[in-house]
Amino acid sequence: MVKILDEIKKELPLEKVGSIEFEAANIVIYTTNRDFLFTGRSIIKTIVSKFKKRIELRADNSLLMSEEQTEISVKEILGDSVKNIEFKFDSARSMLILEVDNVGAAVGKEGSNLKAIQKKTMWSVVVKRIPPLRSKTVDAMRAVEFQESSYRRKFLNKVGKRIYGGWTKGKIKGWSRVTMLGAGNQIGRSAIYLQTTESRILFDCGLDPSVPVGDLGQFPYLDSPDFKLDDVDAIVLSHAHMDHCGLLPYLYKIGYKGPIYTTEPSRDIMALSQLDFIKIMGNTKDVGVLYKAEDIKEMLKHVITIDFNSVTDIAPDVRLTFYNSGHILGSAFCHVNIGNGMHNFMYTGDFNYSYKQRLLNRADTQFPRLESLMMENTSTGPKDYAMPREEAEEELLKILLDGYVKKGKVLIPVFGVGRPQEMLLVIENLIKEERLPKDLKVYIDGMVWETTAIHTAYPEFLNRNLRGRILRGDNPFTIENFQEVTSHVHRQEICASQEHAVVIATSGMLNGGTSVEYFKQFAEDENNSIIFVGYQAAGTLGRKVKDGEKDILLANTGSADDRVKVNMGVHQMKGAFSAHSDLGLTKKFVANLSVKPKKIILDHGEASKIQYFAEVVKKIVPGVKTYTPDNLETIRLN
Repeated sequence: MVKILDEIKKELPLEKVGSIEFEAANIVIYTTNRDFLFTGRSIIKTIVSKFKKRIELRADNSLLMSEEQTEISVKEILGDSVKNIEFKFDSARSMLILEVDNVGAAVGKEGSNLKAIQKKTMWSVVVKRIPPLRSKTVDAMRAVEFQESSYRRKFLNKVGKRIYGGWTKGKIKGWSRVTMLGAGNQIGRSAIYLQTTESRILFDCGLDPSVPVGDLGQFPYLDSPDFKLDDVDAIVLSHAHMDHCGLLPYLYKIGYKGPIYTTEPSRDIMALSQLDFIKIMGNTKDVGVLYKAEDIKEMLKHVITIDFNSVTDIAPDVRLTFYNSGHILGSAFCHVNIGNGMHNFMYTGDFNYSYKQRLLNRADTQFPRLESLMMENTSTGPKDYAMPREEAEEELLKILLDGYVKKGKVLIPVFGVGRPQEMLLVIENLIKEERLPKDLKVYIDGMVWETTAIHTAYPEFLNRNLRGRILRGDNPFTIENFQEVTSHVHRQEICASQEHAVVIATSGMLNGGTSVEYFKQFAEDENNSIIFVGYQAAGTLGRKVKDGEKDILLANTGSADDRVKVNMGVHQMKGAFSAHSDLGLTKKFVANLSVKPKKIILDHGEASKIQYFAEVVKKIVPGVKTYTPDNLETIRLN
């Protein structure tokens, strides 16, 4: 059935080959000959050039040194140049992952140490950096891949057979179309279904954060007659916010066994966000649990990570490339080449084109081809111009200093990833410039501490300045001013203290999480303040506070404890710290695209903003066709 392997076998000395298997789109040759592992690389290079596929040569399991002896040998080879080493063995795939404190020393000049380790032990070695901050949750989630090593090998081989089952070198003639299962003229429950002649791909599968947990309006339209879960070849995740990834474990709970393609940071943040969501569901009365931790674990067994700018086959007629979208750590534009060049479609997910971010690089605009573009419209209304960043930082400084002088509390409710790290970088810079007091206390609560730890694990995804600082050991996230809130008791101590405090806590819309607990404690004191740095959806507690409500009922229980008087100062940093582009930046993004699409489909926005921007786009890209689909509408791409 899979002819590409038969073609590759013709190029190999089969007496030296144990097996040839797929690892999704990659092809792995396991050799039973020690010498061929090193002398066969020139042959592999020729095969790669001929077939234009990633092909790797590894030792058969029978050649591998024992794990115990390998650890001894690695330490002997690296010597004192590497102080801390953590070993992870993927024995089913002959892979050794070394997590070290000094990557350069572990790799050696021109990879000399890696070559020496492989020659001595026969393991294929991957080196990763031990992050300055550790997340126990993420460590546990990452371990799933190694705990399920044998399953992963079989799973990846199965995925590869599907990808190459209809493999051909020429163009595949046919059609393609997209259906809105969510995010059509709304923000939330993103789910976009791509159908081609050969394949079925689902982009994102999230929840609507503005809808109460358990309400049907929270979920995408997975009951659409167009959509059948059993037909899905692959899921592509743009980024790890819950309105894009929140329902993915549920799909595995109800029987999906296919792959999810995303970046490494998105995988980690996704798992952490979903575990946090389980806690929120568990604290919600009269609502059944949507999924459990074991469903998240099952999901993680099927995640395939891809780097930016790396072209990967994900179906017989679909190739995927991730590009930086500048939104949050690991967030990606999802560019697919359909039918070996027949059509090129890109789903943006969420993006940020600002070059003034302290955390990430701005979104990419350079693409080889792009006939159809589906892009978000969170902030594309006629009034959606963000406060200038410099002005916003000055306003933030003023609020924090005022709170410090009054010994008040300042609450900054945030989503778990992106904005809190951006805020920490701004505050760290103000302290470094001695514009904020050196003894300013910033408490980090909810999942923010762990997501910050994930950022330190992936410096290559950060902007150049921040990446350089972390690699040099000048990590801005580890200054003494930033303190983790470790327990409910610790939280109560902060609230009861008469000292100043800045609290950064989830969730960003005050619709769950620890930020609500702080809000209840801080709201009545006029010396306290709340700063909104992100979008507040209609119907959320955050929107009510932002809009100026002074007497708020948190829950309809009849308890006096659920009624809050809002006397605290309420501040809105209008878009300045947003992870989304405002109207001006979105217009610049479209204008600066290296290739102009013939079709632009607008999603992930309030209906009025989408309709407005549809007319704006026509002025930027003359002749472009614009589409503003509602949920359940389908648009043909070609």
